[in-house]
Amino acid sequence: MSFSEYSAFDGLGLAALVNKGEVTPAELVEAAIERIERHNGTLNAVVYKAYDEARTTARSDLPAGPFRGVPFLIKDLEMAVAGWPDSHGSRFARDLIDAADCGLVRRYRQSGVVFVGKTNTPEFGITGTTEGAHLGACRNPWNPGHIAGGSSGGSASAVAAGIVPLAHASDGLGSIRIPAACCGLVGLKVTRDRNPNLPDAYDYTFGRVVDHVVTRTVRDSAAMLDVTGVPEPASPYPAPPKAGAYLDEVGRSPGRLRIAWSAETPRGRPIDPRVEAALHATVALLKGLGHEMVEQGLGIDYLALYRAMGPPSGANFAAGMKRLIGRVGREPEPDELEPLTWASLKAGRRVTGEDAMWGLQEMRRLNRQTLTLFESFDVYLCPVMGTPPPPVGYIDPINLAPKEVNRRQAEVFPYTPPFNASGQPSISLPLAWSASGLPIGMMFTGRYADEATLFRLAGQLEKEAPWADKRPGVWG
Repeated sequence: MSFSEYSAFDGLGLAALVNKGEVTPAELVEAAIERIERHNGTLNAVVYKAYDEARTTARSDLPAGPFRGVPFLIKDLEMAVAGWPDSHGSRFARDLIDAADCGLVRRYRQSGVVFVGKTNTPEFGITGTTEGAHLGACRNPWNPGHIAGGSSGGSASAVAAGIVPLAHASDGLGSIRIPAACCGLVGLKVTRDRNPNLPDAYDYTFGRVVDHVVTRTVRDSAAMLDVTGVPEPASPYPAPPKAGAYLDEVGRSPGRLRIAWSAETPRGRPIDPRVEAALHATVALLKGLGHEMVEQGLGIDYLALYRAMGPPSGANFAAGMKRLIGRVGREPEPDELEPLTWASLKAGRRVTGEDAMWGLQEMRRLNRQTLTLFESFDVYLCPVMGTPPPPVGYIDPINLAPKEVNRRQAEVFPYTPPFNASGQPSISLPLAWSASGLPIGMMFTGRYADEATLFRLAGQLEKEAPWADKRPGVWG
């Protein structure tokens, strides 16, 4: 197989070649390794290389899953792989090695993928850009001077560059959708507990954080969720069951949907004109496909929601750090955490039980308002980001004061958090590019547990406004 052919296929396409005997898993692993070595000096997407293990695995009896033999990468954050480092993007956790696979990693293995390494993430996944003191800045294949997004920036950068066709990602405030938007990918934040937080993990952030993948095609996202999104036995919070295989939904007509859309931001500030133009073009495209388009914002009290999210999120971070400190065996030294992380930890430790419970109560009340809106429409459309991907260093968690980091994040990433709070599925699709060639993602959010409608709509848009022929400068 030539260099160019490997990156031209998505994950299901590569697995089909393996199943037909036209290529071996070992050959696919070598193709992925070749691309890591070619591009990682520019991108800094892959931060742990497991080449020998991948070569051994590729020659073993792989599970007969939909991605048998396909190279795959794992984000270096809260995702344990036996014998691999688990740095969380932090100097403080740089020496931690996981003893066993976590439950979701075991499910990824059952899909047939071959793990080749771990990807870059900011410290503890706090920022929407992947820039950190320990792992360094990850860069965008469309323009390495710009961010790849965060906190799953390493995974998105690697997939966009054709190193692997899909990679693990996670999303607590937008960390799947933002990198997908920055890098021109499909990024689905699944419904709360759709991919179970299995018994060997704790329920971090009260279900607000979810795991899935970033992909170049809609069908790869659907097929992986069919493998991993299986109810966990004895789960206290199981997601509502799906009607059928998500992969089957991708080719089905979504019918005529009622889609609300808006550029509404939490503080009422205007967004970048390039992003607003992309939104209007997307609305026109959907109208042309026969959907009913209604200009209507969520109209929720965003600031009240964010105030409510603050105390339980802060306390949760402090509690997670307590667990990590127990693993490391000591408190972090002053130079082992970045300024924003120190500020988050200190603030979290000050949260009282009363404040944390008040926040959870308020979130439950406010989330009802968000979910009620979806009784009158099927899907909500808005941009993923308020600007195209900014330059590396614009949101700098190392050198900027924490308040300034958060101010700039609010400017660039105004849209994604409400749907982490409500638990709804929300997908970023690469439907526009700026004049300078940077991707601009559009976000579609569905009713609670209704990934099926999003997959049908995403499949329609992928067919009518295809992005597969677009290639970044760092590619293949």
